[in-house]
Amino acid sequence: MKYLIAGLGNPGAEYANTRHNIGFMVLDFIAKQNNLNFSAARFGHTCTWKHKSRQIILLKPDTYMNLSGKSVQYWLQQEKVAFENMLVVTDDLALPFGTIRLRGKGSDGGHNGLKSIQSVTGRSDYARLRFGIGSDFAKGRQVDYVLSEWNRDEESKMPERLSLCADLVSSFCSIGLAFTMNNFNNK
Repeated sequence: MKYLIAGLGNPGAEYANTRHNIGFMVLDFIAKQNNLNFSAARFGHTCTWKHKSRQIILLKPDTYMNLSGKSVQYWLQQEKVAFENMLVVTDDLALPFGTIRLRGKGSDGGHNGLKSIQSVTGRSDYARLRFGIGSDFAKGRQVDYVLSEWNRDEESKMPERLSLCADLVSSFCSIGLAFTMNNFNNK
């Protein structure tokens, strides 16, 4: 079975450690855990993770957040991945820092990456792992906040949170969406 795990973010060193790049950070963590290296490919950087007889394509789109759908659609088709075997990892302002939520469908919630995926694929029934980044910003400063780096307290908690996300991705690919939601939501 094939899976596509798309971690949303923006390419470039200036975005590397920002809240908006949590999708890239989760995939980088998985790759490091499994001694994998990303390679530049069409519309992104990819690597393949073999896990419990599954082939899992890790994708970091290089189309920038607002055009993530182009990359995701290309790789779904290129690798012939069933839509239900896709998981998108993204940041979420509506959740407190470090809170993770897995859902099998839903709205874009104002997130431009999810909006792009739904626009290009024409579907909203795909699994998404939302990582809470909090909403500690002044009115009208949302863009500055999501593109800012983690504070010291958040940074200290990241290894444990990234490990939890990696376990969730592994579970999604091994035992499916429903059991993974039951085991990981609200941790």
